[in-house]
Amino acid sequence: MKTLISAFLLLITLNFSAQTKATYTYAVKGNDTLKLDVYTPKNIKKTDTLPVLLWMHGGGFSIGSRDYIDDKQLAEYVATEQNYIGVSISYRLLRKGTETGFGCDCTKDEKLETFKQAAIDYLDAAKYIVKHAEALQIDTTKIIAGGSSAGAEGILSAVFMREYYVDNAEDYEKINFAGVFSCAGALVDASYITKENAVPSVLFHGTKDQLVPFDNAPHHYCESEKDGYIFLDGSNVIANKLEKHETAYYFNIVKGAQHEIASIPFEDLEKVFNFFEQTVIKKEVIQTKIIKTKP
Repeated sequence: MKTLISAFLLLITLNFSAQTKATYTYAVKGNDTLKLDVYTPKNIKKTDTLPVLLWMHGGGFSIGSRDYIDDKQLAEYVATEQNYIGVSISYRLLRKGTETGFGCDCTKDEKLETFKQAAIDYLDAAKYIVKHAEALQIDTTKIIAGGSSAGAEGILSAVFMREYYVDNAEDYEKINFAGVFSCAGALVDASYITKENAVPSVLFHGTKDQLVPFDNAPHHYCESEKDGYIFLDGSNVIANKLEKHETAYYFNIVKGAQHEIASIPFEDLEKVFNFFEQTVIKKEVIQTKIIKTKP
């Protein structure tokens, strides 16, 4: 409820006339026409190139949309208040309408394939904005990869496990991510985070998340005999890897909180983008853990 109230207060205070929106198709895959919405500051100069938040919504790979109110509002916020280009994308919801969903009855192989295809969709969206960077006025050296829940799993896979999931890596050689903004995300294997691919990262996670583990634990905490039994490395493991590689991070831990921390933290956005200003723009190395307790 607090997050919804904060989001509403932010919504009514923003001057949305200060940004413009355009929609583009970045890929057609089977029956899916994949689009992205680009939010641009209205006062942008013709010579400007701006950082971009490339956002992937959540929903268990089954529901959600690029223009869901919170995701849309985030993209509007960065264009209005942070002088970023905000981009919110669609992607294939591969678990939509399936009998097993994305829980413990969904097999390990199906989960791995879902993560793979989500990463590929995200990389295809990134490739589109890089290809059209001049027209979109995007600084391709300052792409922040962001997502919540399933979207966070997708973007983390694209940023840190590209070599694992992608066969045609040369198709994405021009894509470089400058930062990560993950709300309740996880990786299949955080050992893929290296000194070379580690980037400044903002991580939000609840310690009792019952769906996406905070540490190293089974996805959805499935029992070992279940088809969907697969371990994931959550935000705590990711933060430890970044610390080892002396990479900047801002880790917001909420003790006792569950998967509600996947919601976009509107009340903390100013702190989030101050962190990116310091670490992505100014190249400072800052490692911060914020520990709260669920009310």
